[in-house]
Amino acid sequence: MPKAADSVHHHDTSPRCLQEHSPSLARTEGWPLLHAVSPVMPFLEEGASPDKLPFRSMVERFEGLIYLCSSDFRIEFMNDQLIRKIGRDATGELCYQALHKRETVCPGCAGAKVFKGESVRWEVRDPKSNRWYSVVSTPVPRPGGTTSQQTIIEDITERKVLEERITHQAYHDILTGLPNRMLFMEHLNRALLQARREESRLALLFLDLDHFKYVNDTLGHTAGDLLLKETAGRLKACIREYDTVARIGGDEFVILLSRISHGEDASRIAEKILSLFRKPPMIDGREFPVTASIGISVFPDDSEYGETLMKNADIAMYHAKERGRNNFQFFDPGMNIRSIERMILENSLRRTLERGDLVVYYQPQLDTVTRRIIGSEALVRWRHPEAGLLDPLHFIPLAVETGLIIPIDEWVLRTACAQNKAWQEAGYEPVCITVNLSERQFRQPDFPEIVAHVLRDTGLDAEFLEIEISETTAMDNVENTLSLLQKLTDLGIRCSLDDFGTASSSVRFLKRSPFNSLKIDQSIIKGLTTNPDDQAVASAIIAMAHNLELTVVAEGVETEEHLSFLLFSRCDAVQGYLFSKPLPAEKFQNLLSPMRRS
Repeated sequence: MPKAADSVHHHDTSPRCLQEHSPSLARTEGWPLLHAVSPVMPFLEEGASPDKLPFRSMVERFEGLIYLCSSDFRIEFMNDQLIRKIGRDATGELCYQALHKRETVCPGCAGAKVFKGESVRWEVRDPKSNRWYSVVSTPVPRPGGTTSQQTIIEDITERKVLEERITHQAYHDILTGLPNRMLFMEHLNRALLQARREESRLALLFLDLDHFKYVNDTLGHTAGDLLLKETAGRLKACIREYDTVARIGGDEFVILLSRISHGEDASRIAEKILSLFRKPPMIDGREFPVTASIGISVFPDDSEYGETLMKNADIAMYHAKERGRNNFQFFDPGMNIRSIERMILENSLRRTLERGDLVVYYQPQLDTVTRRIIGSEALVRWRHPEAGLLDPLHFIPLAVETGLIIPIDEWVLRTACAQNKAWQEAGYEPVCITVNLSERQFRQPDFPEIVAHVLRDTGLDAEFLEIEISETTAMDNVENTLSLLQKLTDLGIRCSLDDFGTASSSVRFLKRSPFNSLKIDQSIIKGLTTNPDDQAVASAIIAMAHNLELTVVAEGVETEEHLSFLLFSRCDAVQGYLFSKPLPAEKFQNLLSPMRRS
């Protein structure tokens, strides 16, 4: 089978071959005209005149250009569109005289390939009109073993413009028009190759706006977008023509400085950038003082690889923030890397709250006897852009230390309540949703008011929300705990004591508290099949809770043996991987399907 060569015409209008494939594939890749005019072949084989072919009317309706050329390179047929384009009917003339000088119609290399049995496809730009054309030339067998050349030309300018627009969007930040991370890394890798050849230096500047979130929170995201555009313009004004500035996400920008002699060259640019921000930008008629923190890494001193240079500049930027912001720092291997990585994680977590990378998963709680879903626990996960889905152990301790746990807890509470209400409105039988809160959130003076606002905003009835705190939190300040629990109970909210058995809460405390349920810690459940002490503790907890009219939930149930013991001990509800791991909302909804009201 003959093959068709794919060629792309560059701006010098010379075609360049990319790959070869069969003509049948060419017909399926945006070249329907090759198939549309294929009826010409049997008529030519029968010796008919091209001008009298029955497909003539169909060809004339085609807006592109079509011609046939004999094996001696003479034109046998031209459609009216081609005649109008070249200004005359050139039937009978030599192709290379009538057409090949017009490169928008056909470069001379096509005929030689076609008459060797190949099908040729290429794209060409007319430098005068700046329009793009696709050209397909195929061999047509003739009686006596000769071959004609069938060529179809179509204007594809609109398609090329769309392709260029799509390509531009793929490599540029839509808001600022700057290169994005992908294009920046291409520039960086090319610059590194050149720097290695020339044994020269280059520098990376990693810039983060200070207190950008304040602008978003105060004036809204529209004002934040205006600030980012203003920043992009100021940064472009600071660099040389052959340097590159890119926005890689949020309020982060990177600058590539090529062909520098010393690290001090990068210092001068960093100083220039910081000085530009000393004049506050105007946003909605107001001045907003904005500063920047800049980290700098240098090739080859800090690394010979692009990704590592980026990481080192990022680390240096966080070091600049730690030094009070509004300054720049060079990367130093002697920096406390562990501390810096912690700051990176913290800042990434802060951005997560802005970008919406947190997600709530739901783990069902089942009636021990009927195994019917009676509730669920809302569990937060972090969709980290590099590490993937992270469970709370990877980020909640840091969130607690930094205070980020407060907005995270409130977000989880609001999301879980809204989701529970959505399930109810979709016709699913109402169940109670449990939200486990940190001590820092629970101790907020206005915490009960926050919960009341969430219920009011989401429309969820209070009876379908359960607030869960750990035993350690409950015992830290008993009187304050009891006061807050009572306020929640007065709102109609259920309260649960989590991780029971891990601290030293007393029966007297439980009798005074308005808890509705307690949850046996999974460390006790895990030992039910092997440790008699855990069996005794679990049985005692269940019996005591029932005497205090508390519902008992066992978490971490993973085996049928666990379930059998809990069933025998009259535990009310169970939760664990034996039944289901935590699931995203759409998958948890599938578990609720049998409970949907008709």
